[in-house]
Amino acid sequence: MSTDCNNCPLRKLDAFEEMSASEVSFMERFKTGELEAQPGTEIMAQGQSSTHLFTCLRGMGLRYKTLADGRRQVIGFVLPGDFIGLQAGVMSEMSHSVEASTAMRLCTFNRSELWTLFKSHPARAYDLTRIAATEEVFLGEALAAVGQLDARAKVSWALHRFYTRLTAVKQQTGNTVPLPYRQQDLADAMGLSLVHTNKTLARLREDQIVTLSENQLTVHNPTRLAELAQAEDAPNVKRPLI
Repeated sequence: MSTDCNNCPLRKLDAFEEMSASEVSFMERFKTGELEAQPGTEIMAQGQSSTHLFTCLRGMGLRYKTLADGRRQVIGFVLPGDFIGLQAGVMSEMSHSVEASTAMRLCTFNRSELWTLFKSHPARAYDLTRIAATEEVFLGEALAAVGQLDARAKVSWALHRFYTRLTAVKQQTGNTVPLPYRQQDLADAMGLSLVHTNKTLARLREDQIVTLSENQLTVHNPTRLAELAQAEDAPNVKRPLI
């Protein structure tokens, strides 16, 4: 059964801004249904258009770009609350693909109604702009980490990012969050070899900072992880939810 926007579990989380009654009413009209995706399912394809946009209601995925010679570069990850497909909505086609890493449930929206959102709900349209700007900030931070940090700091940056994002959407149990990605995905995203990534994770485990095992990330020392990641204290700003 499709989740009623009034009872959306994500809306109850402190990580997201509240919506007015009129905004919720519009989202109910904007939403066309829900999509169930199994692990490995391609949700959006590079170079193709889509009649739908998505919000990740549950589960996790990844974004990747396929090069001309067939190699794949992971460029980002999809977590609960993330909006997917804005590129296709604005630029007609995706410049990267999105794939489910776990079983996912996604709210689907009619792409043709995107312009109605801009015309009739400017505050919601501004939220889309904020989402795009936030993604730009993240890509800048990721590029700085990949280009300037050593291997230990790179891996720490990525794990710290996962941990803070997933705890914000109440995915944690104690000091453990789900992390269903392969070490190869993490290595790819941070510009490291698989061997180097494996050794770095082993060192972080030996130093009792984090343990990555059986699709779960346990953070034993959050303060030390943040220090290694060179993470700045971020203001507690709520995110828009589409």
